[in-house]
Amino acid sequence: MFFGHRKESTINRKSGWRGLFSGVLPLFVLAHLAHHLVTALPGPLLPYIRDEFALDYTRAGFIISAFGVIYGICQLPGGWLADRIGSRILVTIGIVGVAATGLLAGISPNYLVLIASLVLMGIMGGSYHPAATSIISAAVTPKRRAAALGYHMIGGSSSYFLAPLIAASIAAAWGWRGPFIVLAIFGIIFGIVLHIILGKRMPQHKAVAQETGAAAETPAAPGHLRRVITVIAMSSFTQAMVTSVISFIPLFLVDTFDTSKSTAAASISLVYFMGLWAGPVGGYLSDRFGRITLITAACAVASAAVYLLSFAPYSFGTIAVMAIAGIAIYFNTTVAQAYIVDEAPAKYRSTALGIYFFGNMEGNSILTPILGYLIDHFGFQMGFTCGSAAIMATLIICFAVLWLGRR
Repeated sequence: MFFGHRKESTINRKSGWRGLFSGVLPLFVLAHLAHHLVTALPGPLLPYIRDEFALDYTRAGFIISAFGVIYGICQLPGGWLADRIGSRILVTIGIVGVAATGLLAGISPNYLVLIASLVLMGIMGGSYHPAATSIISAAVTPKRRAAALGYHMIGGSSSYFLAPLIAASIAAAWGWRGPFIVLAIFGIIFGIVLHIILGKRMPQHKAVAQETGAAAETPAAPGHLRRVITVIAMSSFTQAMVTSVISFIPLFLVDTFDTSKSTAAASISLVYFMGLWAGPVGGYLSDRFGRITLITAACAVASAAVYLLSFAPYSFGTIAVMAIAGIAIYFNTTVAQAYIVDEAPAKYRSTALGIYFFGNMEGNSILTPILGYLIDHFGFQMGFTCGSAAIMATLIICFAVLWLGRR
């Protein structure tokens, strides 16, 4: 463990599952839920927003990327700040700040104001993930680290599961602005309450870092660093591409199968429903059978799911493919985060995680309008096929680098 002897013994006494679930993990599951409730809305609401502002697929893609580009960039300063000033305030900003900008998005009078609101949301949201992941990782022993991170993923997957359902029901009655406004008000209230609770129950991350940072750590060897970079590239690109494809699923269902807007909006919840169990299961398996094996398998399955999406028959076929894609992305991101935490020096963990989330989210922001352009000019089938091929090509290259690095 990276803690000093006194701190290590304290953590070890509390690192069993009973201690874990009576500690900070349940709070961070709820925090993760609150953080993403508003950020999960643009995707399922794209058909409504597209119709109101008369957008093509490319400009619809910018609805996703306006938030995602800044969100990804801000993971870097978010991780850096978490390593230096503590995490409680960053977690609060990641919830209350996101909710406040979501409220602004809900009252946006035009496309440009909506884009500006989503940019501000990205700035506010960049503080959450590196800080929360680092604190959870510090609260458990390495052999339970991936499983704990998997349970944290339940909060995020729950929000992406619930948000489309909530969005579909509210938007059917009040339009696409209603879900933003309702969930933003909830997020602001919840974030303030959580800030108070965390102040009483969560040790300040800055104090822990100062106690533990004194111990010198051996710098990573060049080959070790190359493996970490390769895993980050493989996992981040796969996650970014699959998430970009998921953003277009509501439009794909509406325009290909003439699905109703409300049904199409709610359909995304199926993908994220998989995270309610796939995150913890993926973490549990990787704690026992190895991180690299599971990440590689998840990337391969994700590539296949993206390819099959445009060929699967409507109803059961589409449902099955979306479920498989959900399992793949939650296995992938949970295990990748655990691998990074395992390999990164303790005092740079949040920074390293910030780099991972930056690649993940920034890649999604860049790939979404590119995918929209391909769909505009060549159709959904060609767009999804290109996405699948890109994942597989990245996987083959990264796997070759990892294999050759073993020699």
